[in-house]
Amino acid sequence: METQKLNHFDEKGNAVMVDVTEKAETERQAVARGTIHVTQEIYDAVAAGTVHKGDVLGTARIAGILATKQTPHLIPMCHPLLLSKAAIDFELHEESLSIDAICTVKLKGQTGVEMEALTGVSVALLTIYDMCKALSKTMEIGEIHLERKSGGKSGLYVREETV
Repeated sequence: METQKLNHFDEKGNAVMVDVTEKAETERQAVARGTIHVTQEIYDAVAAGTVHKGDVLGTARIAGILATKQTPHLIPMCHPLLLSKAAIDFELHEESLSIDAICTVKLKGQTGVEMEALTGVSVALLTIYDMCKALSKTMEIGEIHLERKSGGKSGLYVREETV
């Protein structure tokens, strides 16, 4: 397997934003996922839509979408991108008292959208925490990972499940 040279550094070792000028525009998509583990009380309130602060998943969806568009303001070497799609979906798992956030980001451009998808998931989960912390502060956020990406020179990546 060929090792890939990291190009976030110049010849003097200084951190730089990658020059994508010569890269071809391709359709690029990334899907990221993360989980928040909650209490039974929080799970029931989110599922029923009875959290005092309002529509938790609706608010988290909007926050996650907004976050995808703010990624270059948070992560220094990310390029500002014109996203063509940013979506947040949720899966509720009563047996494990958890909620998964899934972020899909898409564009046609010269660089990928993995960081935007990961940022969207992270902020969506943080929003759930913020809206539910009055019920319990024992929630845990984790398992944030890239599930899939397509486009660009490296092509398709699909995460293999690890158990």
